[in-house]
Formats: sequence, C-alpha cells, structure tokens
Amino acid sequence: RKDPAALLERYRKAGRRLATAESCTGGMVAARLTDIAGSSDVVERGFVTYSNESKIELLGVSAEQLGHYGAVSAQVARAMAEGALAHSRADIAISITGIAGPGGAVPGKPVGLVYLGLAAKGRETRVERQHFEGDRQAVRAAALDRALELLDSALD
Repeated sequence: RKDPAALLERYRKAGRRLATAESCTGGMVAARLTDIAGSSDVVERGFVTYSNESKIELLGVSAEQLGHYGAVSAQVARAMAEGALAHSRADIAISITGIAGPGGAVPGKPVGLVYLGLAAKGRETRVERQHFEGDRQAVRAAALDRALELLDSALD
C-alpha cells in the first residue's frame, strides 16, 4: 500500500502537480491525498465525474466515445485522464472509471472491472484494465491503492 505522504513528497521534490478524474471512486483519491497537510502545492484539482454528462462537460470526453464504448472502457479512461490534464494546470493526471457494484454489471463488464488512465505532459497516456474482487468498498479501495501506485510510477 502506497504511503500518500511519501507520494506527495516525491511530487513536491520533482516540482510536479497532479489532478484526479474519478468516477467509481467518487473522489477517494483526491480525499486521501488532501487528508495530508501541505498537499495543496501538489494536488492541483480533482474532478468527480460520476455522470456521463459531467465527463463530457468537465473533461471533454466525447458523447460518441461514451455511446460507443461505454463509460467503463479503456477509451473513456484515456479521455478522462487526458481531459483532466487539459482542463487543469497539472503535469500528471490519473483517471478511474469502473463498476464498483453491487449492481451495474453488463455482459463483458463484470462488477469489479476498473480502468485507470495515467496522462502526463509530453508522454504517451497509459491505460490499464483491472478486475478487483470483493464488495463495493473493496473494489473502490483497491482502485484507490492502484491509482496511488500509478501516480507514484509516473515520476520514474
């Protein structure tokens, strides 16, 4: 489990700021980071884009992408991360979209399916697919932990 205080210190030393774009985690990543005093010099902003409309309006995700691939997809995770970068003053952005459950599963998209996107200025955006086990709380906690790991890896 990543230590958020150590993560913030690494960003501070690197002179980098971050933004979050969260759907199924509802702001948990931003909350975990901003629990720590002095986080304001690293955490630039956080977007909680739960509805499709908010993904379009705040992050610039296209309605076509949402309609064609669905909100829980690699394509939308990529667009969310890149949109968070474009709509903030951050250097690095993380996105999370998934099905935390207990409802919401559709064929090919089970409960626990989560896509995370990592966008950084001047770099190729990374997207990964995860399938976390457990109930809603467990899926959200696992997505939070993985997001912190990805944010840490972005400085390597």
